[in-house]
This record gives sequence, structure tokens and C-alpha cells, in this order.
Amino acid sequence: MEKREDLRIIKTKKNLYEGLLILLKDQSFENVKVSDICKISLVNRSTFYDHFQDKYELLNSLIKDLEIEFTSKLNSEKTYSSQKEYYLNLVKILFEHLNENIDIYSKILKNNNNSIAFDIFKDSIERDVKKHINELYNGKSTVPVEIITNFYVTAVISVCSEYLKDHSKYNEKEFLTYLDKLIVNII
Repeated sequence: MEKREDLRIIKTKKNLYEGLLILLKDQSFENVKVSDICKISLVNRSTFYDHFQDKYELLNSLIKDLEIEFTSKLNSEKTYSSQKEYYLNLVKILFEHLNENIDIYSKILKNNNNSIAFDIFKDSIERDVKKHINELYNGKSTVPVEIITNFYVTAVISVCSEYLKDHSKYNEKEFLTYLDKLIVNII
């Protein structure tokens, strides 16, 4: 039988996540202190340490929860009529996830110009693309699967990074239109 998480634990984690994100809006992660997170989250330090060893584990937990949410969207088993359709759908799913969580990612990226936000996606997208390519070629590709995977994963993350940095410059529909012109139907 599946063990359900206590609602108080869920609420505490949510409060700590929100507190961390509020602080990340104005400062880098390195400058955030556990005491600041607790104060803004209205959570006692001892309660914080009941759930997390430090702020790094809190951030990792937040990222893991976002990754689980994103991966579940990717894993909706669909069949695609073409490679182009697959990659456009992959980017569309990523855009939907970004739009649903735009405040979180914007805050993380604003003062933290590292790859934290995109680490969330890289592994999930990489697994999905590699699985798709293996199914497509069934081990008979003239280009190694790792090179094809890296090519498309890097492209998807790079394009989505541009969108996330300034989502007022281009909207999702424009991005997908541009990608539709760029992605060829065969690998």
C-alpha cells in the first residue's frame, strides 16, 4: 500500500520552497541563510532541520519535485507521425511546464546565472530523447545515439533558455512556429 505524506509535512515543505523563492528574487542562493528562509516561511529552525540538512538539500528537493512533475508530463505515452512532431511536442511540453512555473524559474535565474533551472530538465529530456531515438532506429543508426541525443537536448534547452530569460520577447506560439521551420523531418 502506498504511504501518503502527512499534510503538515507537505505544507511545511511548500512554505519553505516559497520562502526560498522569495529570497532568490533579490539575492543569490549563496547569500541566502537558513535563518532567513525560516523567518520568511514562518517555520522554526528546528522544523527546517527536521526536514532538510541544509539549504542545499532544500533546493535539491524543490528541483526534484519540479523534475518529477515535468517527467510525468513527458512520460505520457504518445505515438508521433514524424520526428518533427516529436521534437515540437517535446518543446511544447517544456514550454507548458515553464509557463505553469514561470515565477519559480524566473526567480531562480534572476540572481543565479548558473544552470540550476535547466539541470531540472536536462536529465529528463535526455532520457526521453534517447529512448525515442533507440525506438526509432532500433540500434541501426549511422550516427551514435549519444551524439543525436546531445544535439537535440542541447538545442531544446538552449531555445527554452532564451524563452525563459525574456518570455515577453517571443511568445510560445512564435517559438514553436520558428522551430517548425528549423526542425527537419528526419534526423
